Amino acid sequence: MTKPMRLTEEYTPYLAPIFERKAKSITAIDVRKMTSYTDMIVILEAGSGRQVTSLAEHIIKALKKEKIMAYGMEGIKSGEWALLDYGHIIIHVFESKAKDFFDLEGLWSDAPRIDLSQFGPILEPEDDEDDNF
Repeated sequence: MTKPMRLTEEYTPYLAPIFERKAKSITAIDVRKMTSYTDMIVILEAGSGRQVTSLAEHIIKALKKEKIMAYGMEGIKSGEWALLDYGHIIIHVFESKAKDFFDLEGLWSDAPRIDLSQFGPILEPEDDEDDNF
């Protein structure tokens, strides 16, 4: 994997609402050189189906206030996975088990990650193993 890419200002309106809620993990991947259908894929992990819906709805409402409309949305009410397609950025919100199953980070393992540190501390998935032996 290469050094994390710096984030340009054009993506800030899309990413800011994500950091207003408590996702378990957030990953942004630069896919410009690998695909023609989008520039960035953002993957959020939610702790429950209810949180998947809540995160997706919050992002949609926040972007509507900025007059940014999605080209497409899928799975918001299902609670396992939601996809928000804004053209140059696609946001996936996964419940933990669905995130592990689809493993989009693994699929895009050769693509550079985007540095999101300007939004605050990056959340990492919780370690399921007990370290207190």
